Amino acid sequence: MKVVIGGGTGFVGRALTQLLHSKGHEVIIISRQSGPGRITWEDLASKGLPPCDGAVNLAGENLMNPWRWWNESYKRDLVSSRVETTRALAQAISSSPQPPQAWVLVTGVACYKPSATVQYTEDSDWKEYDLLSRLVQEWEAAGRLPEESAARTRPVVVRAGVVLGREGGAVKQMLWPFWLGLGGPVGSGRQPFPWIHVSDLAGIIAHALEPAPAARGVLNGVAPAADTNGDFAQALAWALGRPALLGLPAFALNAALGPERAAVLLQGQRVAPKRTLESGFVFGYPDLGSALKEIVRS
Repeated sequence: MKVVIGGGTGFVGRALTQLLHSKGHEVIIISRQSGPGRITWEDLASKGLPPCDGAVNLAGENLMNPWRWWNESYKRDLVSSRVETTRALAQAISSSPQPPQAWVLVTGVACYKPSATVQYTEDSDWKEYDLLSRLVQEWEAAGRLPEESAARTRPVVVRAGVVLGREGGAVKQMLWPFWLGLGGPVGSGRQPFPWIHVSDLAGIIAHALEPAPAARGVLNGVAPAADTNGDFAQALAWALGRPALLGLPAFALNAALGPERAAVLLQGQRVAPKRTLESGFVFGYPDLGSALKEIVRS
C-alpha cells in the first residue's frame, strides 16, 4: 500500500512509519517542512491528496508538553492543530479523483466521562462534558466524510488511551523520577488508567488500513486490561527495580499542569477495546508487565 500520514514525524507517527515500512508499504508524511517522502500541509491544500491506498491523521500539539503553560493560547493550539489538519485531510479525500480505500483518524478516550464504575466500549453513548471531550467531538466531526465519500473510502476512528513508549508519551517524562526512587501513583492512584503500548497503537492503525477484515467505525485504542494509576506506578517501579512510595499529590499536579490538563491523570475512564478485539487485532502487549518490561529494556 501507499499510505499518507499527517503528523507522521511524531511519537506515534514514527512507530507507525517503521511498522508500515517493515510490511513493505510506502509512506508519504505530511508535515510543516518538505523533504524526501514528505509533502507540506500547503501542498495538500494546493495540489490535493497524492494517489494513495490509505490516509491517517496523527497531527496535533502535545497535550502534556512540559514547555507550554496551560493558557488560552495553548488551548487554542490544541484544538486547531487537531481539528484543522483533520478537516484538511477529510476535504482532500472527498475531493480526490482517486480517493484512498481507508481513512483512519486517531483521537482519544477523553470523550468518555471519567468513572470508577462505568466501563465504556465503542458502542457506549457519550456527550461532551469538558474541554477535552468537546475537543474530541469537534475533532471527529471534522474528519467525518460526506455520505458519498464514505461509500468510497472506509472511515475508521481510533480512540487512543495513554500511549506508553520509551521515545515519548507518559513514560518518557516519568523514567528519571522512578529511576531515582522518587516515583509513585498520581493522586489517589485508584483512578482508571486506560493505556496502550505505542507498538500496539501503530498495529491497530495498520490493521485498520488493511482491506481485510475491513474495520469500520470506532475502535478503542487501549490495552484489554483494567488497570489503575496505582497499578501503573507499581508495574513501572517493578520493571525498573525501584520502589514506588512517593506519590504525586493532586494539588501539585494541578499547579504544574493546570486543572483541565491534570484531570487526564487525576481522573480516568474504564475503556474496553471490544470492537478492536472483534476485528481480529491481537495485542502484542496486553498487560502492563510485558509492556513496561519491553520499554525499560529498549
